[in-house]
Amino acid sequence: MGESRPKHTTEAANDDDNDSALGEDNASSTASITSTILQYRKIHGRTFHGEVGNAQYWGSNDEPQNEAWDINHHLLTLSMGDKLHLAPLDKSKLRKALDIGTGTGIWAIDFADENPDCEVIGTDISPIQPTWVPPNLKFEIDDCTCEWTFEPESFDYVHIRFLVGSIRDWPALFKQAYRALKPGGYLESFEVSPAILSDDDTVPETSALGQWGKFFEEGGRKMGRTFRVLDEDLQRISMEEAGFENITEWNNKAPIGSWPKDPIKKEIGEWAQLTLLSDIEGYVLFMANVMSTWSQAEIQVYAAELRREIRSGKLHGYYRQKVVYGQKPLKTQA
Repeated sequence: MGESRPKHTTEAANDDDNDSALGEDNASSTASITSTILQYRKIHGRTFHGEVGNAQYWGSNDEPQNEAWDINHHLLTLSMGDKLHLAPLDKSKLRKALDIGTGTGIWAIDFADENPDCEVIGTDISPIQPTWVPPNLKFEIDDCTCEWTFEPESFDYVHIRFLVGSIRDWPALFKQAYRALKPGGYLESFEVSPAILSDDDTVPETSALGQWGKFFEEGGRKMGRTFRVLDEDLQRISMEEAGFENITEWNNKAPIGSWPKDPIKKEIGEWAQLTLLSDIEGYVLFMANVMSTWSQAEIQVYAAELRREIRSGKLHGYYRQKVVYGQKPLKTQA
């Protein structure tokens, strides 16, 4: 597009050919990845993102965790009524969309397929996205906490999901999204709380489920990247501070396990259980290393207890999901 990008950005190249062919191979048009990006950090044999800007993300980026993220995408979509977004987008005018923290790229791929006339860009700090993608989609390696280099007022929609525990300054992030959006464009933020609660007192604080949220909240405090996004209402507050209007929020309790009687909630709970149990270690290793509190053996003991509690069906745990979207005013004040 003629713009120079700072060192924290580059287009994503990837040798993953496991996905089905959805469009032309875009590998030839991508820039080579700098060696630092591909130099993943390792903790107990698991890999985590390399040095990209100021980025600090707690989830692993290897195959077991990526499979868990893809399962999580299905869970989050199902939770919203099988929708990719809640913002009232005018599809007839949707020309350009941005997915921040795209991860494996699964949301961006689905959104690009659903909106073939819209150019979609997905950014992340790990080059783990597939090579074969819809022709209207491209991926870039970028740290969203650094200054964005996209043209002002160039996007109709900015989507941000599951950045909990990785952002130091939420208002600054949303201000960058505001700048990148066209007047009338929407920002949508989907975040969750790590705290696992129950309405019938079946999740004791001393249980593995009861300790899950405290573990992440403590690690987030140590890193200066809060996991208490929902508790502190950071999505709405940050959107208001950035200048968005028509701010709307959606709140949901997502069960974990097959204990709910309602068939829809039961299905969501089963997917939540699969998401969590498919790779507990991939979720907790980085934070355990940050806090220097658990050995690998202790992590394995905790994971085994967590699996036992969830599979028992006796602990009726759930976690909170929250979507907040806002619109950039059609007429911005000078």
